[in-house]
Amino acid sequence: MPALDYQTAFHLAPIGLVLSRERIIEDCNEQLASIFRCPRESLIGQSFQVLYPSPDEFERIGERIQSIMTAQGSYADDRIMKRAGGELFWCHVTGRSLERTEPHAVGVWTFEDLSATRRVAVELTPREREIAAQLVTGKTSKQIGRALDISSRTVDVYRSRLMRKYDTGNATELLQRLLGH
Repeated sequence: MPALDYQTAFHLAPIGLVLSRERIIEDCNEQLASIFRCPRESLIGQSFQVLYPSPDEFERIGERIQSIMTAQGSYADDRIMKRAGGELFWCHVTGRSLERTEPHAVGVWTFEDLSATRRVAVELTPREREIAAQLVTGKTSKQIGRALDISSRTVDVYRSRLMRKYDTGNATELLQRLLGH
């Protein structure tokens, strides 16, 4: 019977795993490479930015991660990410920093591909992707506004745009479309 150690567990884990330093991928497993459809070696040493749909989203989500992780010690969300080749997909991301006061210094991250149950069906702007990611958590416009540091009225404007793009008549239908039901 083969020995089971932490390195073996890391590399054989059924979800994508990353060890990071200052938002740079220090190491990752094959499952992460499979999720993002690129060779593992091409990810090591890269900024997490290569996994985001846009540099703007990388910056904004990084700022949000920093404040939440400092307060709570960990971070988790569902967001739209980008595979090699440009395909966008929904992904559940969870992270923990080894140093709570410096959230990006050294961290452990998990990535779970949600595309089997949730598809990106329409072309969205970076801000629309952020609003959609917050909507699927069940947050109100006020809560989303606080999380993204924008007004609740701005959230409502983006929610209306999303409803038009997804051709839905109300917020419940929009949520069902975003969740892939």
